[in-house]
Amino acid sequence: MKLPLPPAAGIVFALCAATASASSHREAPALTGMPKLDATDLYMFRSYETGRQGYVTILANYMPFQNPQGGPNYYMFDPDALYEIHIDNDGDAQEDLSFQFRFQNTSKGTPLTVGGKPVKIPLIINGPVSGVNPDSLLVRETYSVDVVRGDRRGGTRSSVANASGGDSFDKPVDNIGEKTFGGAAGYANYAAQHVYTVNVPGCATPGKVFVGQRKEPFYIAVGKSFDLFNLNPLGAESGGNNNDLEAKNVSTIAMELPIACLSNGSDPVIGAFTTASVRQARLVDGSPASGIYRAAKSGGAWAQVSRLGMPLVNELVIGLDDKDRFNASKPRDDVRFLDYVTNPTLPALIQTLFPSAVAPTKFPRTDLVAAFLTGITGLNRPQNVVPSEMLRLNTSIAATAAAAQNPLGVAGGDNAGFPNGRRPADDTVDLSLRVAMGALCVLTGANDALQVGCAPSDAPAGGLALTDGVRKTAANYASTFPYLTTPIPGNFNPPAPAGTTYP
Repeated sequence: MKLPLPPAAGIVFALCAATASASSHREAPALTGMPKLDATDLYMFRSYETGRQGYVTILANYMPFQNPQGGPNYYMFDPDALYEIHIDNDGDAQEDLSFQFRFQNTSKGTPLTVGGKPVKIPLIINGPVSGVNPDSLLVRETYSVDVVRGDRRGGTRSSVANASGGDSFDKPVDNIGEKTFGGAAGYANYAAQHVYTVNVPGCATPGKVFVGQRKEPFYIAVGKSFDLFNLNPLGAESGGNNNDLEAKNVSTIAMELPIACLSNGSDPVIGAFTTASVRQARLVDGSPASGIYRAAKSGGAWAQVSRLGMPLVNELVIGLDDKDRFNASKPRDDVRFLDYVTNPTLPALIQTLFPSAVAPTKFPRTDLVAAFLTGITGLNRPQNVVPSEMLRLNTSIAATAAAAQNPLGVAGGDNAGFPNGRRPADDTVDLSLRVAMGALCVLTGANDALQVGCAPSDAPAGGLALTDGVRKTAANYASTFPYLTTPIPGNFNPPAPAGTTYP
């Protein structure tokens, strides 16, 4: 049975049903039960902050769909988990550098005297919060960072040090509300004190680290996309629909590191992916100890449960039955998923449902192999590459200043943007829709330097400006590290849209 949608809507109906979960928000069945381990987005780009042109910024976001009013415990990282950012700098599909983050949540146990008895209060604060680890903050969340060179488990491990001393870092508590932090600008000032200058063993120049809550940077018309793509896919690319993630926050692991620290010196292209792992065995603690923020006992080897490189891969490309398998896999084993890329099901489904929308006709889909597995020749393909899914960045391509960035990245003539890395403002929803229908075939037809093995004639619908109607620009984000903006405060109470009624 064919849905009563206009032909243009048919082109993207099936694709949008897959992408509506946002970039990697709840994208695999098993991970929906482990939100603290759910990687939502990965960004990697040449830093465009003034004076930081020699650096690369990497942002790994976790814990999707955070409501600002998420008290009383808010959103802490899992102290029994291992969060990692991996760098492959020689194209062999194996990590050469891994940055490992471990978290510790400590209750201070500060009581309140009531009727002559000291009693612990049910909140994580007992007064206004300012500075790093104030007495009013009753739970201290800290983390450590290790750098591993070589295999993530068997390589050489060293501690990343705070330039001010020590190897432990404080994570700011989430944005509880403006009264807690002393006004509208209070949280921004508080969080800024948690941006650390760090010394990375083996790197001649210091970098920066920040871990904390940020306003959700990803943008998409989630609700209408789920509703049988109830919008105009060839309509306005900006302002056509509301961003349904506008009122959400996310937890960010942010690093800014010198290019010379990440690249191998002979090939400017680096690849990155982020993972979260837990111990293979977890036993529910029937009588958890007080104040340690653990209700389970863990043991055994690390088991990877979340993986993210390029946006939308597990939603848009990987079949339903293999989504959890993909999350547990390593890039060097991606050949097992090759059919999903070379012979994708979604364009074929689109044409089956809507014959007027002609899917790309040349197989295998070498354009998608370039986009997802190897990088694009003439843009961000390593000199010697083993096909594997990760976000790739050519560090020799200079950053584009914020004011000049094009959210369509390479497709918009801005080679410092997606799919050459990914910046916060890059419109990966629109771009992923277009790439699936063959946009790279059309693009390379107009740019001989880029090669993906197909021509415009192979992609009849590849030139359509498909969109969900939501777009931002670099002006919607900060222009300094960590680039993502201050999270929405817990006292946020948006009014209902004009004319809205509820039963």
